[in-house]
Amino acid sequence: MSKEKIAQLRKTVSPFEKADVKSSVRQMINTILPFLVAWFLAYQALQISVWLAVPIAIVAAGFVVRMFIIFHDCTHGSFFKNKKANAIVGTITGILTLFPYEKWKREHSIHHASSGNLDKRGVGDIWVMTIEEYIEASKWTRLKYRLYRNPLVMFGLGPLLLILVVSRFNRKDARKKERINTHVINASLIVLYGILIYFVGWQAFLIIQGTTMFTAGVLGIWLFYVQHTFEDSYFEDESEWDYVKAAIEGSSYYELPKVLQWVTGNIGFHHVHHLSPRVPNYNLEKAHTATPPLQKATTIGLFSSLKSLRYKLYDAKNKTFVTFGEIKHLVREPKTMAS
Repeated sequence: MSKEKIAQLRKTVSPFEKADVKSSVRQMINTILPFLVAWFLAYQALQISVWLAVPIAIVAAGFVVRMFIIFHDCTHGSFFKNKKANAIVGTITGILTLFPYEKWKREHSIHHASSGNLDKRGVGDIWVMTIEEYIEASKWTRLKYRLYRNPLVMFGLGPLLLILVVSRFNRKDARKKERINTHVINASLIVLYGILIYFVGWQAFLIIQGTTMFTAGVLGIWLFYVQHTFEDSYFEDESEWDYVKAAIEGSSYYELPKVLQWVTGNIGFHHVHHLSPRVPNYNLEKAHTATPPLQKATTIGLFSSLKSLRYKLYDAKNKTFVTFGEIKHLVREPKTMAS
C-alpha cells in the first residue's frame, strides 16, 4: 500500500475516533447494570438449584466481556475525551473484570506497537513460535510450547492463571504509578469480595463469581487468540514490518451474529481497532462500513474460526500458520534439514 493510500485510509477513519459522552454513558448503563442484576438473579436462583444459577452466571459472564471492552477502550483513551474520566472508569471496570488498569494499559500499548513483529514478541500477546524456532528449541521448550498451545491448557488453565497470577502482580520494570494502581485494585478486590462473602457466603460466592469470571476469561482469551491466529495472518521481521499491514492483514474481521457482536463490544472489527485504537468500540462497525479497503481484511465466521485451534506454528517462509503434524518430519530429522 502506497503512502498516499495509507494517508487516505487514516483520513477516512479519523472522523470515527471521536468519543461521544452520551454513547459511552449509555454503554456503561446497559452493561454494568445488567451485570449486577444477573449476578443478583444468579444468587436468588441458587436458593432453588445450582443448575438454575449457573446458566444465569454464564449470562453475567457475557456482560463481563462487554465490560472488559469498556475497560479496554479506557486504556486506549478512546472511551472518553477526558483522560481522567478514562482512568477512573478504567480502574472501576478493572476492579469488576479483575484487571489492573495501568499495567494492562502499558502492556497492551506494546502489543499494538509490535503486533506481527517477529522480533518484538513476548509482551501482551499469545506465544507464537516459528517453525525454525521450534525445531531448534530444546525438548523442554517444545513441551512447554505444546502444552501452552493445547486448548485445554490455554482455555482451561489460561483464565485461572491470567486472573489469579498474571494480573495480580506487577512486572519488574513497572513504574510507581503502575505499581500503585495494581495494589489499589488488588486491595479493592479484597474488600469487595470480603463484603460479598460476608453477605452471601463463600460457597454461593464461589459458585456464582467463579462461574462468571472463568467463563468470561475463556471467552476473552478466545477472542484475543482467534483474531490474530488465522491461516495467512501477518508476521514479519523488524526490517520488513509495517504497522498498517500488521493491522489490516494481521488482525481478522470476526463476523459474529448481532447478539454476540453486541456482547463483545464490536471487537470483531479487530482490524479497524488495530489500525486506529482511538476509535471507540461503538464506532468500529461504522468505520469498517465507511472504509472499503478495510472490508478486504480476512473475514472469519463463528464456525470457521474453530479451524484456528489447529494452527500451532508460524511458517515465516511461506507466510502461514501450520499444524504440529505438518512439521513432524522436520523435528525428527533436524540434521537432514540443516544440510
